[in-house]
Amino acid sequence: MTYVITFPCVDLKDKACIEECPVDCIYEGDRMMYIQPDECVDCGACEPVCPVEAIFYEDDVPDEWKDYTAANAEFFVELGSPGGAAKLGAQSFDVPLLAEVPPQVHEH
Repeated sequence: MTYVITFPCVDLKDKACIEECPVDCIYEGDRMMYIQPDECVDCGACEPVCPVEAIFYEDDVPDEWKDYTAANAEFFVELGSPGGAAKLGAQSFDVPLLAEVPPQVHEH
C-alpha cells in the first residue's frame, strides 16, 4: 500500500508535499507530482499539507480518480526506483493518462 497523488495536482504542483516527505519519494513530472510506490513508507505526512487535497491513501482514492493509482506506478516504469527525488530533479514527461486531461487553471 502507498499514498497516491491524483487529479487536483495536475498543472498545480504546489510541492508542499515534497517539503514534508521524510524519504524524498515524491517526484516531479511535467504536469503533476508522483509518489514512487516502492519508496513510500506510508507515513502520511504529505496528505494533510496538500492545498488541493490531491493525495490519498491507496484504499481511499475516490472512484473517479482510481486511474491515478496505476498512473503513479506507471510514471516509474522507466525511472525505476531512483532512491530520491531531489537528486533526480524534475522530469519533462508525464504518464499517458495526462494526455487526455485538458490544462487546468487553479485559483490562488
